[in-house]
Amino acid sequence: MGMFDDAVPGGNISKPIMIALGALLVGKLLGGGSSQDDPATQQAKPQVGDGGLMGGLGGLLGKLTEAGQGDTVDSWVKPGQNKPIAPGNLESALGSQTISDLARRAGISEQELLRQLSTVLPGVVDKLTPQGQIPNQDQIASLFRH
Repeated sequence: MGMFDDAVPGGNISKPIMIALGALLVGKLLGGGSSQDDPATQQAKPQVGDGGLMGGLGGLLGKLTEAGQGDTVDSWVKPGQNKPIAPGNLESALGSQTISDLARRAGISEQELLRQLSTVLPGVVDKLTPQGQIPNQDQIASLFRH
Protein backbone atom coordinates (compact mmCIF):
# COMPACT_ATOMS: atom_id res chain seq x y z
CA MET A 1 0.00 0.00 0.00
CA GLY A 2 3.04 2.21 -0.18
CA MET A 3 3.29 4.93 2.47
CA PHE A 4 4.43 2.74 5.36
CA ASP A 5 6.14 -0.06 3.45
CA ASP A 6 9.62 1.13 4.45
CA ALA A 7 8.49 1.30 8.09
CA VAL A 8 8.03 -2.44 8.53
CA PRO A 9 10.18 -5.56 8.35
CA GLY A 10 9.81 -7.11 4.93
CA GLY A 11 8.71 -3.78 3.47
CA ASN A 12 5.03 -4.55 3.00
CA ILE A 13 1.86 -3.92 5.00
CA SER A 14 -1.09 -6.02 3.94
CA LYS A 15 -4.43 -4.42 3.15
CA PRO A 16 -6.12 -6.00 6.22
CA ILE A 17 -3.53 -4.41 8.50
CA MET A 18 -3.91 -1.03 6.74
CA ILE A 19 -7.66 -1.33 7.42
CA ALA A 20 -6.94 -2.06 11.09
CA LEU A 21 -4.42 0.80 11.34
CA GLY A 22 -6.89 3.18 9.70
CA ALA A 23 -9.60 2.18 12.16
CA LEU A 24 -7.23 2.52 15.12
CA LEU A 25 -5.64 5.81 14.17
CA VAL A 26 -8.28 7.77 12.28
CA GLY A 27 -11.56 5.90 12.60
CA LYS A 28 -11.70 5.36 8.85
CA LEU A 29 -13.05 2.03 7.74
CA LEU A 30 -11.26 1.36 4.50
CA GLY A 31 -13.89 -0.87 3.00
CA GLY A 32 -17.19 -1.95 4.50
CA GLY A 33 -18.71 -0.77 7.73
CA SER A 34 -21.93 0.44 9.23
CA SER A 35 -23.31 3.92 8.95
CA GLN A 36 -21.99 6.23 11.63
CA ASP A 37 -25.30 8.12 11.57
CA ASP A 38 -27.19 5.24 13.20
CA PRO A 39 -27.71 6.24 16.88
CA ALA A 40 -27.83 2.60 17.99
CA THR A 41 -24.42 2.00 16.40
CA GLN A 42 -23.07 5.19 17.96
CA GLN A 43 -24.23 4.11 21.40
CA ALA A 44 -22.97 0.54 21.02
CA LYS A 45 -19.55 1.70 19.87
CA PRO A 46 -18.97 5.13 21.39
CA GLN A 47 -15.20 4.97 20.81
CA VAL A 48 -15.54 4.84 17.01
CA GLY A 49 -15.34 8.23 15.38
CA ASP A 50 -13.02 10.69 13.73
CA GLY A 51 -10.34 10.02 16.35
CA GLY A 52 -10.10 6.30 15.72
CA LEU A 53 -10.89 3.48 18.09
CA MET A 54 -8.38 4.68 20.65
CA GLY A 55 -8.77 8.43 20.11
CA GLY A 56 -6.16 8.61 17.38
CA LEU A 57 -2.43 8.08 17.62
CA GLY A 58 -2.12 9.99 20.90
CA GLY A 59 -4.93 7.97 22.44
CA LEU A 60 -3.44 4.70 21.22
CA LEU A 61 -0.02 5.57 22.65
CA GLY A 62 -1.66 6.66 25.91
CA LYS A 63 -3.53 3.36 26.17
CA LEU A 64 -0.30 1.42 25.58
CA THR A 65 1.52 3.56 28.17
CA GLU A 66 -1.24 2.99 30.74
CA ALA A 67 -0.86 -0.74 30.15
CA GLY A 68 2.82 -0.61 31.18
CA GLN A 69 4.30 -0.23 27.69
CA GLY A 70 5.59 3.33 28.19
CA ASP A 71 9.26 2.52 27.53
CA THR A 72 8.30 0.64 24.38
CA VAL A 73 6.09 3.48 23.14
CA ASP A 74 8.82 6.04 23.88
CA SER A 75 11.25 4.02 21.75
CA TRP A 76 8.82 4.25 18.81
CA VAL A 77 8.25 8.00 19.12
CA LYS A 78 11.82 9.08 19.90
CA PRO A 79 14.76 8.63 17.54
CA GLY A 80 16.68 5.39 17.88
CA GLN A 81 15.95 1.68 17.95
CA ASN A 82 12.27 0.66 18.20
CA LYS A 83 11.53 -1.85 20.94
CA PRO A 84 9.25 -4.72 19.95
CA ILE A 85 5.86 -5.34 21.52
CA ALA A 86 4.54 -8.84 22.12
CA PRO A 87 1.13 -9.67 20.63
CA GLY A 88 -0.16 -10.51 24.12
CA ASN A 89 0.92 -7.12 25.47
CA LEU A 90 -0.80 -5.41 22.56
CA GLU A 91 -4.00 -7.35 23.23
CA SER A 92 -3.87 -6.50 26.96
CA ALA A 93 -3.43 -2.80 26.19
CA LEU A 94 -6.10 -2.52 23.50
CA GLY A 95 -8.62 -4.89 25.04
CA SER A 96 -10.21 -8.00 23.60
CA GLN A 97 -13.28 -6.13 22.29
CA THR A 98 -11.16 -3.72 20.26
CA ILE A 99 -9.04 -6.58 18.90
CA SER A 100 -12.19 -8.50 17.99
CA ASP A 101 -13.67 -5.45 16.22
CA LEU A 102 -10.45 -4.78 14.31
CA ALA A 103 -10.06 -8.40 13.25
CA ARG A 104 -13.65 -8.51 12.02
CA ARG A 105 -13.22 -5.29 10.04
CA ALA A 106 -9.91 -6.43 8.58
CA GLY A 107 -11.27 -9.88 7.73
CA ILE A 108 -8.52 -11.82 9.53
CA SER A 109 -8.29 -13.82 12.76
CA GLU A 110 -7.57 -12.07 16.05
CA GLN A 111 -4.30 -14.01 16.37
CA GLU A 112 -3.18 -12.96 12.89
CA LEU A 113 -4.19 -9.35 13.55
CA LEU A 114 -2.17 -9.26 16.78
CA ARG A 115 0.83 -10.95 15.17
CA GLN A 116 0.89 -8.50 12.26
CA LEU A 117 0.05 -5.38 14.29
CA SER A 118 2.79 -6.15 16.82
CA THR A 119 5.21 -6.36 13.88
CA VAL A 120 4.15 -3.20 12.01
CA LEU A 121 3.05 -0.83 14.79
CA PRO A 122 6.56 0.11 16.03
CA GLY A 123 7.69 1.14 12.54
CA VAL A 124 4.45 2.91 11.65
CA VAL A 125 4.47 4.96 14.87
CA ASP A 126 8.16 5.72 14.30
CA LYS A 127 7.41 6.94 10.77
CA LEU A 128 4.45 9.04 11.98
CA THR A 129 6.64 10.75 14.62
CA PRO A 130 9.89 11.64 12.81
CA GLN A 131 10.82 14.53 15.12
CA GLY A 132 9.39 12.88 18.22
CA GLN A 133 6.16 14.87 17.78
CA ILE A 134 2.74 13.26 17.51
CA PRO A 135 0.97 14.60 14.40
CA ASN A 136 -2.56 15.96 14.65
CA GLN A 137 -5.58 13.96 13.55
CA ASP A 138 -5.89 15.70 10.16
CA GLN A 139 -2.26 14.95 9.32
CA ILE A 140 -2.73 11.27 10.12
CA ALA A 141 -6.05 11.05 8.30
CA SER A 142 -4.48 12.49 5.14
CA LEU A 143 -2.06 9.56 5.03
CA PHE A 144 -4.94 7.08 4.83
CA ARG A 145 -6.75 8.85 1.96
CA HIS A 146 -6.02 7.51 -1.49
